[in-house]
Amino acid sequence: MFYAAITPLLPTLADQLGLGKNGAGVLTGAYAAGTLLGSLPAGWLIARAGVRPTVLLGLTLMAAAGLAFAFADTVVVLDAARFVQGIGGACSWAGGMAWIAQTAPRERRGELLGAAMSAAIFGVQLGPVVGALATAVGREVTFSSTVAFGVALAWFASATPAPRGVEALATPSSALRSRLMLAGMWLTALPAVAFGVLDVLAPLRLDALGASSLALGVTFFAAAGVEAILNPLVGRQTDRGGARAIVRAGLIAPVVALALLQLPQTALEMAVVVVLVSGLFGVLWVPAMALLTDGAERIGLDHGFAFAYFNLAWAAGFSLGSVAGGSLAEATADAVPYTAVAVLYAVSALVALVVSRGRLAQASEPARG
Repeated sequence: MFYAAITPLLPTLADQLGLGKNGAGVLTGAYAAGTLLGSLPAGWLIARAGVRPTVLLGLTLMAAAGLAFAFADTVVVLDAARFVQGIGGACSWAGGMAWIAQTAPRERRGELLGAAMSAAIFGVQLGPVVGALATAVGREVTFSSTVAFGVALAWFASATPAPRGVEALATPSSALRSRLMLAGMWLTALPAVAFGVLDVLAPLRLDALGASSLALGVTFFAAAGVEAILNPLVGRQTDRGGARAIVRAGLIAPVVALALLQLPQTALEMAVVVVLVSGLFGVLWVPAMALLTDGAERIGLDHGFAFAYFNLAWAAGFSLGSVAGGSLAEATADAVPYTAVAVLYAVSALVALVVSRGRLAQASEPARG
């Protein structure tokens, strides 16, 4: 929720602090940069101490950083607060998702991870509303509420039975030799790059077209709502038929969607396209998590590290998309980073098709005795 609250605040903060698109990209991407730094330590903490202490640490960092963001009056402090929030997010996200993966029945894991992803996206839905509220009543009141949220969630986590960790048979570096885990990381990083570009350029474009902070909040609330509806459906389909068909659609459809982002000339048109595009970008999240958890189990790696690598891939992609996308757009035009992301999707779809055909051909070869 507090990660996404920056969206409607971004135009106002950019005006107040004199930020260009590159400065706005750094502020947006600071959260992801913190997640990038905190991902593997969070996985290590889950493997050593368990999911509950990791979640509690994440909630503490989130609350403290939210309080700092509430009263910050310089871009350096705002960037730092977002960075610490990202570290907290790495802990609470990896701990929470590993908590589910360790307790969910294997045949329903995709569905339950999809439901958890919807809960996260519900928070993303509320984020722009929180940001819009902050523009009306002030950041001090709005972001100070993170302390209350942190205490409530910490109490809930403390009262919830936690599973015992599984004995790890592999080291974290083993993930880099697992094709399943590498595929899961790429399918996490790719939409993160796309969202990084979108979350910087779309609010600024909507503002330039005359949209209010409330309109920005409504737009991104609706966009997250589409994602929240789709993810449990994608999770159930992943459990029943595997991830292959979903991955193919999730790689091809965004190529068209990214082209549409460059067409709108009114705020309403842009808002509609943002909602559509966000839903398409989010399709790959659950298959990526399924690949990471399956890959971790095959090599004997703790689930905490599976979601640590999810965090790592997401953070790297989002940081690249927000910072490089904002800088590239300022130096050229918005169409350039959008086109670059579309090329990444197209190349990924081609590679997936080639790999799939290669495996099919290998499977169809007659056995040699």
